[in-house]
Amino acid sequence: MRWLVAGAGGMLGRDTVAELRRRGADVTGLDRTALDITEPDAVRRAFIGHHPDVVVNCAAYTAVDDAETDEARALRINGHGPRVLARACAEHGARLVHVSTDYVFDGAERAAPYPEDHPPAPRTAYGRTKLAGERAVLEELPGAGAVVRTAWLYGAHGRSFVRTMLELEARRDTLDVVDDQRGQPTWSADVAARIADLGTAHGVFHATSSGEASWYELAREVFRLSGADPDRIRPTTSEAYPRPAPRPAYSALGHTRWREIGLKPPRDWRAALQEALPRIREEMSR
Repeated sequence: MRWLVAGAGGMLGRDTVAELRRRGADVTGLDRTALDITEPDAVRRAFIGHHPDVVVNCAAYTAVDDAETDEARALRINGHGPRVLARACAEHGARLVHVSTDYVFDGAERAAPYPEDHPPAPRTAYGRTKLAGERAVLEELPGAGAVVRTAWLYGAHGRSFVRTMLELEARRDTLDVVDDQRGQPTWSADVAARIADLGTAHGVFHATSSGEASWYELAREVFRLSGADPDRIRPTTSEAYPRPAPRPAYSALGHTRWREIGLKPPRDWRAALQEALPRIREEMSR
């Protein structure tokens, strides 16, 4: 199969291209300068030039706080863009794997992971625009579209909470980190592997690490695995760091669909973090 990855310049896009190449796939990665997914003519040229069998959409507007005052632009990229891709896939007989987010849920008054079929209820502009993209893909490609929700991503490329903790460990004696938001720290390389695993499956999947943690617990684990004293991390509340877009208090995602297609749920977040840290440090040293 021929694969085309849109948004290939970002953290997950780069890892997805690398994972597919590792598996020997015929893959083309296009960053946002090479492919604007909101422009039908640009998408049409990409299909004519590369004839993909599978398209992976990692392109997105991800500035969660900025989206609160820039929702129209976010919707164009996160909602309209996936529909343009989906229509092109339908026209050319290709499959589409579209990356989405835990922000499609409200994250309120919950203590168990959201199943894949839980009704979405976004509280933010970012979440609303990402939900629009999900619906576009599933409407246009009911039998050939897959939505892959992920969350709390970190990786070797680009900015992330984990990378920030590694940088601050060398510069700060103590750090105050939020302890009242819970989710699933997820290595982007693991998500890329799940995208490659999907095969012909369609519908909604959750590609997050198993288990759950608060940002405070994640920071402590980063310090511990780095040989630093985790007690240098001090817990605080979300009220200490007000943001334009409210963060979900709880956004862990369930993994039932992987079992349904014969795959184990993703591994525990601690195991993934232990493997990822040396690669992140290597990239930071370049």
